[in-house]
Amino acid sequence: MTIQSSSSKEPISPLRQRLIDDMTLRKFAPGTQRIYIRAVKLFADYLKHSPHHATAEDLRRYQLHLVESGMTAPTLNVTVTALRFFFGVTLGRGEVTETMSLVREPRKLPVVLSVGEVARLLQAPSKLKYKAALSVAYGAGLRVSEVVHLRVSDIDSERMLIRVEQGKGAKDRYAVLAPQLLELLRTWWRSAHAKGQMLPGGWLFPGQDPVKPLSTRQLNRACHAAARAAGIDKRVAPHCLRHSFATHLLEQGVDIRVIQVLLGHNQLDTTARYSQVANRTLHRVKSPLERLKLDIAPPA
Repeated sequence: MTIQSSSSKEPISPLRQRLIDDMTLRKFAPGTQRIYIRAVKLFADYLKHSPHHATAEDLRRYQLHLVESGMTAPTLNVTVTALRFFFGVTLGRGEVTETMSLVREPRKLPVVLSVGEVARLLQAPSKLKYKAALSVAYGAGLRVSEVVHLRVSDIDSERMLIRVEQGKGAKDRYAVLAPQLLELLRTWWRSAHAKGQMLPGGWLFPGQDPVKPLSTRQLNRACHAAARAAGIDKRVAPHCLRHSFATHLLEQGVDIRVIQVLLGHNQLDTTARYSQVANRTLHRVKSPLERLKLDIAPPA
């Protein structure tokens, strides 16, 4: 019995259906379910038979195969987590995954744009929809998935807030709505309605089919194109705008706990990493070398 891929049109096998049911009972997000199903399918493809009777040695060899194939640490950890769930919950054989271990993920500093680079990037898109969507990512510090799933009703112009419904971690929160951003969103709303691109009470940034939201892939492509047009040679993605939002607030002297709330972080440590890339914060630090009176004249 095999787990079918999420894109397959063949009937769903009982084993895959049980996995789906187990994830549904725990209210896993659709994206998480697709990732878990794919992870189990790839393992079944590696075994060339049903994973139902896989052994601990099979799983150990599979993780070694993934490491040797160059799989990144985040993807490897997701795969291990998915297989632990499948064997531990769906099959009730959690003991066979004891040889699988999570790997340490390298902690990298976020890519942050300067204020001038952000201004150039937000001016670059030729389409108003992309300009408005990227401006929300920076102006409110939203994740790309949060931007594309905003509805018109999430914009609270009276309280000057943006409601983020069921963001990461299935949490609701409010984000700031700047007056200039509100004006841009109103301009986009009027333009989209005049062209019949937006349904009443629908998505703030609809896709080609207004019933569906703009996809994260489309917004990523628009961001890359804007970065090229703006002459920015950094590795720019919509999430860079969220990083820049947090860093620029920190440089303005906004309390880091306030920034934590705005970003929707559970742990302050996650927010604190922006202090490592806040230029003004770093520039205020005086090196102890400055206190030394060194003779800097060249040797005779």
